[in-house]
Order: sequence, then structure tokens, then C-alpha cells
Amino acid sequence: MAVASAEHVRIGRDQGFMQVNHGKLPPLRRVHPGDHVVYYSPSEVLRKPDGLQSFTAIGEVCDKEPYQASMHGGTFHPYRRDVDWYSVQETPIRPLLDHLEFTRGKQNWGSQMRFGLFKISRQDMDLIAETMQAEWP
Repeated sequence: MAVASAEHVRIGRDQGFMQVNHGKLPPLRRVHPGDHVVYYSPSEVLRKPDGLQSFTAIGEVCDKEPYQASMHGGTFHPYRRDVDWYSVQETPIRPLLDHLEFTRGKQNWGSQMRFGLFKISRQDMDLIAETMQAEWP
């Protein structure tokens, strides 16, 4: 699971890439070709808490190494990884809190999301994909 604002996730979804932790390389090295990734977006826009709290994308990591991109007129060079994104419906997390292993029974379920990228079970991934109406393998 990766964490980013919905605005940033949609850019990556439209352009076929993922980026985490403000473009840091080490987290992307933990993701491998064939892995599935789902994005959770706490808000629409970075640093503007609006209570969105939704899953906003799900896809499969492509067989290509992380690479560096250039943004903001060449002043920012984040690392990215290509992803084949599935067609999905963005879905709120709240109705799933009691059903997901990584949130069930946890009052402070969002604390693990501070890390920007973490592993979830296949069962959780399947449930999220089903709820997002993804065409899932």
C-alpha cells in the first residue's frame, strides 16, 4: 500500500507511474515487477486535510527499474516506477475498517500510513480490489 494525496495519485495514474515519499528511491526498491500496489489517499490535496480517506488507485508494477524524472522546471527530480493501473472506482476506507487485517480492531489505524509505503496481505488487497470494482487477476 502506498500513500499520497488523490491529486498526486491521479497524475501518476494518468501517466502510468507511482511515486512515494516525495520521490525517494529506497521505498521503490522494495516494490518489484508483478507486485500489486494500491494507493490510499487521506486527502484530495497534499497538506490540506479534507477527510477524503479513500483508496484511489490499484495496479501492477511493470518490469522496469525505478527511474528519475524531472519536475518543476528541472528543480525537482523524484524517483518513479511504472505501473499498469486498473480501471477502478475510488472507494472510501471507512466501510472496510472492520474487515481489513491492517485496520481491524485498531483505534489509530492510520498511524502506519505515515511511512508512505507498507505491505498488506493478499486478502486485504483482494477485498480492496473487489470494493474498487477492479478487473483483478
